[in-house]
Amino acid sequence: TIMEINYIAVLLATVFQFMAGAVWYSVLFGKLWGKMHGFDKLSKEVQQKMMESMGPMYAVQFLTTLLTSYVIGLFVVSLPSEWHAFGATGFFWLGFAVPTVIGTVIWGGTEPKWIVKKISVQAGALLVCYQIAAAVFYFLG
Repeated sequence: TIMEINYIAVLLATVFQFMAGAVWYSVLFGKLWGKMHGFDKLSKEVQQKMMESMGPMYAVQFLTTLLTSYVIGLFVVSLPSEWHAFGATGFFWLGFAVPTVIGTVIWGGTEPKWIVKKISVQAGALLVCYQIAAAVFYFLG
């Protein structure tokens, strides 16, 4: 129930997911992601200007990740004892996140040559983030 949510765990899950997303979309897949979106074709000055104006987007992303962490927390603490947090969160990812990613990629104007890679990068990031949140709630409740 709502009263059983550990709000410190919600905040930690949010921070850890946000950090994982930063690594995922910069260190691990940043070049590919930039290429998919044409950022590699922009001048260094335009890229720098874009990066400098991303503060509000990071804030929105942090808030949506906070919401995701809270919902995953509700989901995980409400599980019957025979369910495992990681498996249940995996089903959550498979049943809700993957179909949403696929729909937004195929209907969102993605060039056909990037569809599979874009789905893979996005869905992979969500799986990692959801499992991080599951770990936080599993260990901290």
